[in-house]
Amino acid sequence: MVALYPNLIARIAPQGKVCFEGKECDITIAAALGAADPNNPREGKVIYEGVCHTCHAAGLLGAPKFGDKGAWGPRIAKGTATLHQHALQGFNAMPAKGGNADLLDVEVTNAVDYMVSQAK
Repeated sequence: MVALYPNLIARIAPQGKVCFEGKECDITIAAALGAADPNNPREGKVIYEGVCHTCHAAGLLGAPKFGDKGAWGPRIAKGTATLHQHALQGFNAMPAKGGNADLLDVEVTNAVDYMVSQAK
């Protein structure tokens, strides 16, 4: 998908957040994602919030929505290995590694495992 629309991620990336006094507002997630460290792979939630949420929060391009048991159920039934392979290599409209080639393979699988855990 990113190959077809190279500016897609930049166009749909959030430009900012509205934060309310007294409420937690983490505006550093995208900036904190930074470069991958093979000696310290990031947790699935961090990768989801930094990359995957772009499509999976809203269900863009047929992506199963985060936490939607009905949408995730048939995918989970195919097995974790298949989900990992699809996330790593791309599947249908989803680009390999969610369009972020800088992610470590283990970080991508961590993100898949996190999303699956929230849909069971």
